[in-house]
Amino acid sequence: MKEKYKEIFDEVMDEIESSLKDSRGITAHQRRLAFSLSFGMINLLEFYLNKLNVLKPGAKINHLWLKKKRDNAKKLISSQITSQIDSIENIDKILDAAFKIESERNELVYGKKVSEDALNERINLFLDLKKELEND
Repeated sequence: MKEKYKEIFDEVMDEIESSLKDSRGITAHQRRLAFSLSFGMINLLEFYLNKLNVLKPGAKINHLWLKKKRDNAKKLISSQITSQIDSIENIDKILDAAFKIESERNELVYGKKVSEDALNERINLFLDLKKELEND
């Protein structure tokens, strides 16, 4: 794994682990988790596209793209890759998970506290997808 991706994954995983071990509960980490999961999701997508050797050199995925409807997100990401987006295995699954994390990111960061279940759902979504894409 490229050092850049590993460093970011380590940071995101540190925040997840820290929140899960905190005696105050994960809601004490809500804002940091929202930022970390968003950043982790972008990193995960770029890592996967790079692993498939379709990410253009210097290309970046904007987290705002991932809160759009799937077809719009695909159009925006298409400009950053060298192949047809629909030929990428798991792209719909990745974009669905990314949408779930990104669509409520600002509410989690700037809004009131949410339940531990809501945060756990996003953590598990990220961790499951990360595990699957790293092993692909």
